[in-house]
Amino acid sequence: MAKRKTAFVCADCGAEFPRWQGQCNDCGAWNTISEFVISAAKSSPDARRHGYAGQTSAQVQTLNNIDLQALPRFSSGFKELDRVLGGGVVPGSAILIGGSPGAGKSTLLLQTMCNLANAREALYVTGEESLQQVALRAHRLGLPTDKLKLLAETSIETICDVALAHKPQLMVIDSIQVMHVADVQSAPGSVSQVRESAAYLTRFAKQHHIAMLMVGHVTKDGSLAGPKVLEHCIDCSMMLEGDGDSRFRTLRGHKNRFGAVNELGVFAMTDKGLKEVSNPSAIFLSREEEASPGSLVMVIWEGTRPLLVEIQALVDYSQMANPRRLAVGLDQNRLGMLLAVLHRHGNIQMNDQDVFVNVVGGVKVAETSADLALLMAMISSFRNQALPRELIVFGEVGLAGEIRPVPNGAERLAEAAKHGFTRAIVPAANMPKQPIQGMKVTGVKRLAEALDAL
Repeated sequence: MAKRKTAFVCADCGAEFPRWQGQCNDCGAWNTISEFVISAAKSSPDARRHGYAGQTSAQVQTLNNIDLQALPRFSSGFKELDRVLGGGVVPGSAILIGGSPGAGKSTLLLQTMCNLANAREALYVTGEESLQQVALRAHRLGLPTDKLKLLAETSIETICDVALAHKPQLMVIDSIQVMHVADVQSAPGSVSQVRESAAYLTRFAKQHHIAMLMVGHVTKDGSLAGPKVLEHCIDCSMMLEGDGDSRFRTLRGHKNRFGAVNELGVFAMTDKGLKEVSNPSAIFLSREEEASPGSLVMVIWEGTRPLLVEIQALVDYSQMANPRRLAVGLDQNRLGMLLAVLHRHGNIQMNDQDVFVNVVGGVKVAETSADLALLMAMISSFRNQALPRELIVFGEVGLAGEIRPVPNGAERLAEAAKHGFTRAIVPAANMPKQPIQGMKVTGVKRLAEALDAL
């Protein structure tokens, strides 16, 4: 019997070490290194049967001779899901969807599979629930159940054998953390098992042109569980986000080889499952009738579309030696930087004030176009003066106090005008070439000009 070869792999960055150690030298994380079994180089009977090993008939083609019509996209049945995927599901692609427990991952995929099973061969593989539990959820949601095929299995080899017999066009693996490969001598959910299971399924999907959707768990800090190489081997990675007390869920693409990254899809959780929200700006603009200090609407860009969200700020006198700075939905380090810019170039000091900032609706804003709106909201709360309800603001603020342009300024203004906003403060470089009917747009170059425009 050949000696088993092992290596020690970091679960966060994928770095390998000859022996176990407490801290990873590459990423600096502690207690993330675990043993990984290196498979033998010779091919197994399962690999030969599925056609993964022993192939010597590889063909080299020029790029212009590859037929793109052979793999057309097909719709998932949800426009919001198709948007995040880049326009639909690509045959042979490996898609990973993660999220916290109770976010609705299994519900979304079960709805998608039941609807697609009427026109395509679909196979739903569950490793965490029994077939009766999946069927009970489908009946509760009122889904068509006469065409979808179910399989309760955790062995990767058995799953691929069943898929070869039924030849589905779409498969769901729920979840990748409970699957296991026979050649790897470790428990399901370990670094080696997740790594080998995902690689096996990805090769199988591309070999037989089967769209593979895998469910992934998350850690306590919200990141995807398992080795980092898991996100490298798949084609598309998505995260379904949403608080347990909120009825809205956001599906955000973190990696996509077939479309734009950071694309956002919005769903509403109902008693009949997830329903897509075609106009997300409307649900994030449920404001009070009376204008209140510290509230302002900004236009952010998510993937390929603009989105109107409300930002709120509360500035109050602090009784503590070190005033608190808290940002929900925004980068807290950027909040501290903008307060310094406001003091230096706006002559407004908040060193003795507590500052709390929140993006309404649970949206996480990562782009810098929210800088100017954040400053305006903090000044409004600090002066206790409400801003006009028909005003929208966007723009990046530099350390020198300059207002920098942001991408897709014309599309942002058009989206704001569609929702009835009549005033806008934007970077001067984002001024529209043609006047927008019913909207007065003010372009500013410096922070002082933006304060005067209020």
